[in-house]
Order: sequence, then structure tokens, then C-alpha cells
Amino acid sequence: MEALSKNLLILRKKRGLSREAVARALEISAMTYQRYEKNLRDPTAPLMVKLADFYGVTLDQLVGRAPLPEQGE
Repeated sequence: MEALSKNLLILRKKRGLSREAVARALEISAMTYQRYEKNLRDPTAPLMVKLADFYGVTLDQLVGRAPLPEQGE
């Protein structure tokens, strides 16, 4: 999901976090998180819920079905 990977990168950079910090918070490896951001792998549904909660967005926003907060709503 290209929109998901793009949004993960945007959200992480917007918060000034490293991939390692996000991965630690989600209890996954940094390499796994990097694969999500680079669109090499898709997260499971439960992990997508954790990602949305972590970044404070809806699942629709996370996957690109709705604009991210403060991006031309």
C-alpha cells in the first residue's frame, strides 16, 4: 500500500521520531518498520490499529482514504 508507506513516513517525521523509536514503541523490529515505510511489506490488521493509535489518526487516514490531519481537509 503505497499511501500507507508514504503516510507512515510523513507521520514519523512530523513527530521528529526515528524508525527505531517507533519500532520500540510498537514492539517490532526497526527493520520491520522500515519495510513498512519503504512499501516492501504490509502490516497486519492488528498492527495497523496500533500504528493508527500511536500516531493519533484513523485507519482511513493511515491508509490514505482520508487526508491526514492538517493536510488540506
